[in-house]
Amino acid sequence: MLRLFGRRTHALLCAAADPLLAASPQERYTELRDSVRKVCQQFPNEYWRKMDAKKLYPTEFVSALTKKGFLSALIPEQYGGSGATVAEASVILEEINRSGGNPATCHAQMYIMGTLLRHGSQEQKQKYLPLIADGQLRLQAFGVTEPDAGSETTKIRTKAVKQSDGSYLVNGQKMWTSRAEHSDLMILLARTDTEEDPDETLKSKTKGLSVFLLDLRQLKGKGITIQPIPTMINHHTTQVFFDNVVVPGEALIGVEGNGFKYLLDGLNAERILIAAECIGDTYWFIDTATQYAKERNVFGRPIGQNQGIQFPLAQVYAKVSAADLMRFHAADRYDSGLVCGKEANMAKLLAADVSFEAANVAMQTLGGSAFSCEMDVERKFRETRLYQIAPISTNLVLSYLAEHVLGLPRSY
Repeated sequence: MLRLFGRRTHALLCAAADPLLAASPQERYTELRDSVRKVCQQFPNEYWRKMDAKKLYPTEFVSALTKKGFLSALIPEQYGGSGATVAEASVILEEINRSGGNPATCHAQMYIMGTLLRHGSQEQKQKYLPLIADGQLRLQAFGVTEPDAGSETTKIRTKAVKQSDGSYLVNGQKMWTSRAEHSDLMILLARTDTEEDPDETLKSKTKGLSVFLLDLRQLKGKGITIQPIPTMINHHTTQVFFDNVVVPGEALIGVEGNGFKYLLDGLNAERILIAAECIGDTYWFIDTATQYAKERNVFGRPIGQNQGIQFPLAQVYAKVSAADLMRFHAADRYDSGLVCGKEANMAKLLAADVSFEAANVAMQTLGGSAFSCEMDVERKFRETRLYQIAPISTNLVLSYLAEHVLGLPRSY
């Protein structure tokens, strides 16, 4: 693929002597944006409507992104990837949403990649990363959440018991594990300190959790059962059951017992990437509603002439512009190796809030037409609603800011 992004590009963008002369968020990475849009143009709204209506996985779209190297953006060049920054990866996801698509069908390959990149062994990286980069393998599944352990991750009960031959015997259940049916590999968080009760372990918070890289191709039919969960959006989510699944010892990522730490390491990148998706959604809603408001005539004038239509659209445009600045502020700090927990969480909060506000504004602008599947607003409305809740709820972001930034007492 064309070399449109990477560390050098990021360094040049951050090197402006006068910050007032720096490009605005939507002026950054114009070549990369154009390249993503060209791929997305091959998959118009009709394609996504069909995927949504029939609950199909967009295999052709994912293959096209893989062929262009977009899904391997964060993989270092030495393993066949592009060595892109998180800022650049966020632009890829943003542009997919702004084009009317749904990057949630494949975004996990970006935001869970860091666990393998930062903590995997050299053997694991050499074995899997080149195959992921060229599309032979998909890393799309992330097994963390359980029926009784959602945001309270330290209460997971899935166990991985080490055997005398070095392998692990895994038993338990995961919920909301999206794309498990369409992934070759899965990152799994399990409890290896099996003598501890999860409720007691809360005293030490993170004790006894480990991360594994499972090769689902070898394990399906050997104790793993994947069941789809019907949902209001085409998210391809599942529940996964582990019944005496034998996992080889070499599947362990990093040091046993450090899994929660490894999980936390990737959360800031996840927040930034999801914020970018919400920003893309917001611009799509604004573009769609604005165009409709210009063309729709009622009482002999375009409805966009009415302040009741204009002001809500102007409000979300102003808010998404602010969220966009915070997204890049967080991404630039992340890519520069600086602490960015505050910025990443604020970016996700602001972007998720404005995307859902923009969804409501678009629904109101289009009126009855917004409920027609042919207009795509109802589909995008459902898709962007998710980000008020996942991958972290807005309430937990607010709790984080209150406690860790404002210094208020912990609320939970």
